[in-house]
Amino acid sequence: MTTSSPVEAIKTASRGLRGTLLESLADARSGALADDDTQLIKFHGSYQQDDRDQREERRLRKLEPAFSFMIRTRLPGGIATPSQWLALTRIARDFGNGSLRLTTRQAFQVHGVIKRELKPTIAAMNAALMDTLAACGDVNRNVMCTSGEPSSSAVTRVQALSRELSEALLPASRAYHQIWLDEEEGTTQVAGDAEPEPLYGTTYLPRKFKAGIAIPPYNDIDVYSQDLGFVAVIEDDQLLGFNLLVGGGMGSTHGRRDTYPRLADEIGFLRPEQLLDVARAVLTVQRDFGNRSDRARARLKYTIEDRGLDWFKAELFSRLGVELASPRPVHFEHNGDRFGWHQQRDGLWSLGLRIPSGRVIDDDTRSSLSGLAAVATALDGSLARFVLSPNQNLRIDGVNDAQRGRINTLLARYRLEAHQNDAPLKLNALSCVALPTCALAMAEAERYLPTLLDRVQERLSRHGLGEQPINLRITGCPNGCARPHLAEIALIGKAPGRYNLHLGGDRRGQRLAILHRENIDQAQILDTLDALFKRYSLEREADEDFGDFFWRAGLLASEASEEAA
Repeated sequence: MTTSSPVEAIKTASRGLRGTLLESLADARSGALADDDTQLIKFHGSYQQDDRDQREERRLRKLEPAFSFMIRTRLPGGIATPSQWLALTRIARDFGNGSLRLTTRQAFQVHGVIKRELKPTIAAMNAALMDTLAACGDVNRNVMCTSGEPSSSAVTRVQALSRELSEALLPASRAYHQIWLDEEEGTTQVAGDAEPEPLYGTTYLPRKFKAGIAIPPYNDIDVYSQDLGFVAVIEDDQLLGFNLLVGGGMGSTHGRRDTYPRLADEIGFLRPEQLLDVARAVLTVQRDFGNRSDRARARLKYTIEDRGLDWFKAELFSRLGVELASPRPVHFEHNGDRFGWHQQRDGLWSLGLRIPSGRVIDDDTRSSLSGLAAVATALDGSLARFVLSPNQNLRIDGVNDAQRGRINTLLARYRLEAHQNDAPLKLNALSCVALPTCALAMAEAERYLPTLLDRVQERLSRHGLGEQPINLRITGCPNGCARPHLAEIALIGKAPGRYNLHLGGDRRGQRLAILHRENIDQAQILDTLDALFKRYSLEREADEDFGDFFWRAGLLASEASEEAA
């Protein structure tokens, strides 16, 4: 008989995600939560962390680690109002470490919140009409959505569906509202038992679950990396429906060949009114058949790999009571962002801003926290929107001519355009947070990225490739938060200062990168890339992307075969 993982027991005993969180929050003897509660608080949108830079010094002083909490919003499609942006800025200054982070799932993260400030921080987010429920944990996470053309009626409808999808896949438990917002326990609870969870059941999902909607020709959400993906089919600004994708995922575990990144499978076409029913059916198949004994193999991609795509389709269609039609043709051009000013169809303006690693902060190079707060103040009360990009950047939509002039003044004053003229390599790069706060990080990512980009850019320029658009992504571990396996160049942390180098993804997010060299340091990474850049500069075809060149030239064939063996 298969034994369930320890996390399954924690969820079962949690009384609908309550656990002993109230008792942990009230315990002033430690900056940490009780062990089981560190799992449960994820469902409420937070991770307990500690500053790993301080661990040894604090250990020698016989102090507990420097515990703090990261809090993540649930923000479907990454759309916020100017007033919400201002509220998050105040929260970052009052309760966090003075910075905001724009995530690769189009959400905000506030870092550095200490335990006694957890409740007022989450309450302040809710007061600004944002919550953190299900932003983490073994449930559906923040629903992503390509922002698309701001004044398109079809895009507006898709964005509305992304919000409906997020609401439809929320847990039913009132634990969040009772713990953080002081809601009184209702009559649905009997003798301390949890209220029913019709969608998730008492043990929720075996592992995290990620959903997103892409709007061609842009694939900025990397829809093939999602457990559940929808690709909008739009003709003449009319939404016809969606192609359904299932079973994507970027995470793996070093040393375990039975874990791997996987692209989602395209399995059918559905009408807009079917979207919520299809999403619930996909989620419940994973709920009922996902691996609950081995969390490293608990994502939907492994359920499909182990049982087969035909089995999955039959189970899904059985639950729906109908088979889906064949997928419609769609075309993606790229998975990047546009920067600078662009005029919308309705005559208003849209501004794309590069935010390196998504870190909104006041430092020596820019004053993005103060500057964007000033921009939000100038736009407050208008119909303008702040749209968080899946590539950790920011777009501001719905700006009129008068506001545009004021914003240009603020861009210059606060150096908000400091990175707008960066080379394409730097504009496209992604990183995860990694050290010092992520417990899973094996190597640096966000803190190392600027140095890495400067040195890689030097090699590109040396071979006349300085303006070549190349996708480079770096993560501190193999869990894949910055979707590295879809990059043309990917570095995945293996140990301090050492990375696995993967190559050969494409700029449309439709092909996986392949392991090229394992466990190498910076000098080896740069030497390897320098030699490859030289070949690329001499042998590439007209308009051939870097990732495509590897496959045409056969440079990855042996590695691909070895990886698949």
